[in-house]
Amino acid sequence: MTGPIPLVDLAAQHAAVADEVAAGWSEVLARTAFVGGPQVAAFEAEYAAFAGVSHCVGMGNGTDALELALRALEIGPGDECVLPANTFIATAEAVARTGATVVLVDCDPDTALIDVTAAAAAVTTRTRAVVPVDLYGQTAQIDQLRALLPPNVAILEDAAQSQGAERNGVRAGSLGDIAATSFYPGKNLGAYGDAGAVTTDRADLAERVRLLGAHGSPRKYEHPVLGFNSRLDTLQAVVLSAKLRRLDGWNADRRAAADRYDKLLAGLDGVTTPVVAEGNTPVWHLYVIRVAERDAVLGKLQAAGIGAGIHYPTPVHLTGAFAGLGHGVGAFPVSELIAGEILSLPLFPEITQEQQERVVSVLADSLGAS
Repeated sequence: MTGPIPLVDLAAQHAAVADEVAAGWSEVLARTAFVGGPQVAAFEAEYAAFAGVSHCVGMGNGTDALELALRALEIGPGDECVLPANTFIATAEAVARTGATVVLVDCDPDTALIDVTAAAAAVTTRTRAVVPVDLYGQTAQIDQLRALLPPNVAILEDAAQSQGAERNGVRAGSLGDIAATSFYPGKNLGAYGDAGAVTTDRADLAERVRLLGAHGSPRKYEHPVLGFNSRLDTLQAVVLSAKLRRLDGWNADRRAAADRYDKLLAGLDGVTTPVVAEGNTPVWHLYVIRVAERDAVLGKLQAAGIGAGIHYPTPVHLTGAFAGLGHGVGAFPVSELIAGEILSLPLFPEITQEQQERVVSVLADSLGAS
């Protein structure tokens, strides 16, 4: 097999749901209920059941979901939120947009998840929340974190990469006081555009999120609080419902693919394969290895048509957006080391053994030549 292998094959996933989506969209078009149609409420109920929570509120995107979850917790100026330096910038961005202070901590050197001991040690009297990130398809060790935190410090689970993952049998999206997820197209459960959701067992938080996402309006032209405009649109709800019915099966296929990579990469010098924390059942949003001379290896893979990537190349504290935090190189050494070595290999439910064998063959050649 010599053709290109994408990092994610969205076309294959679309083919599995195309007829169902087309029929659902036809119904939406016929009703012209493009915002707040019945399909939105149906999906919210379905996803709440999937995550094992009482409430799901659809959002316009995952970043809004994070921010409105924080605002539902009444977090704002003067407050602090602790989060890992090794995450996509949206986690920190959402905190900053509330006016709260971003407090960064390092990550675990094996799993790349938030260092729960460091997170607990960073808590001060101003800390209102810790935002652990479920990374690459496995959950943060939120149970351990909760045991170390004062009861007045909330946990907002960033579950954008963990739809269907479990920790000790408990589903992602239900591990903290409140959770935010993203349905960006490349996620395990991806929309056909931007979308997201907040999940929680607390009715008060769900009600607050829904209010904030609808211009602070409980009913038309009443605005008791200043709100935002962030709602899951009906067309995206149709797509998400169709995909949600297949998500457990797709996640099982991802696990099988990850197992194949583990076997194919066993004994390959220069490659560190992913570590799964005890108690976690991941869904392999990404299969992330670590190699020295990563950029050279990545270039050779891409030149050979292998759609590898980096998630993420720059820790939050070294981005221009958060230079004002005052952290220079060396502030979070584990996150910085990992950022220079991580390499995401192609992984999607439909990937074949032949494709994976080619990925590993090219990787082995690239390591030998790097």
